[in-house]
Amino acid sequence: MYIIVGPTAVGKTTFAISIAKKLNTEIISADSRQCFKELSIGVARPSNEELAEVPHHFIASNAVSEDINAGYFEKYALNTTEQIFKKNDAAIMVGGTGLYIKAFCEGIDPMPIVSAEIREAIIQEYRAKGLIWLQLELKHKDPAFWEIAEQQNPQRLMRALEVFNATGKSITVFRSAVKKQRHFSTIKIGLELPMDLLAERINNRVDQMIKDGLIEEVKSMINWRGKAALQTVGYNEIFDYLDNKISLDEAIHQIKIHSRQYAKRQMTWFKKDEEVKWFDARKINIEDINS
Repeated sequence: MYIIVGPTAVGKTTFAISIAKKLNTEIISADSRQCFKELSIGVARPSNEELAEVPHHFIASNAVSEDINAGYFEKYALNTTEQIFKKNDAAIMVGGTGLYIKAFCEGIDPMPIVSAEIREAIIQEYRAKGLIWLQLELKHKDPAFWEIAEQQNPQRLMRALEVFNATGKSITVFRSAVKKQRHFSTIKIGLELPMDLLAERINNRVDQMIKDGLIEEVKSMINWRGKAALQTVGYNEIFDYLDNKISLDEAIHQIKIHSRQYAKRQMTWFKKDEEVKWFDARKINIEDINS
């Protein structure tokens, strides 16, 4: 199993397709947002032309009304991998959602069930009071998690707060940190770029999203705005614009800033994985991956 990781806009999709074509195999996406069929522009889903080049899995496979998490992805990806291995000797996984990739490689502990009411209440509080409120809540209620948390990642913080509010226990209680054994080997390939070049790519991508109709896509999701799938960069900012909280120019500016911050968090996560072999995304060749 070849696993291609890296920050948003670094060029993972193009490289993954090139490997899949060479190996005559299929791709499993490890992106927590591209799986939603209603979302396309704001999640930078691969184009129809790219999707037609090789078979893809976990792309537009689920509805935003579904609650998709790392545990779900683990089961989905393992089953899909098994099916691919019946036809091919290799498979490709590509994406920037580190927790999903970790779940696939090492397993993830089952989390307690959280009611929709608890989840929705936290989302509404976060929307009204912002990240600082969320950080203070976790620091006060779940200091054990706070010490190891991605403290700038609202999705991770909201998930931890959901678990605490539902159970009265830290999310760390439900993590055993025992790695599961897989029957296949993995080769992890990291793509990176100088930060100034990556920032330029991110800014250009955001501008293109606006031209491609991001605002209309977000408008079509108004009735689902409380779902976890939409608590993400690109959608939050446009919702604020549609609510007349900020101007369109400010929304675009914030999307660019938050996307760059997200890219940095992705790199921080993946750089902690000593199994990842890093390459300059501008120079990597397919022959490099097994060297």
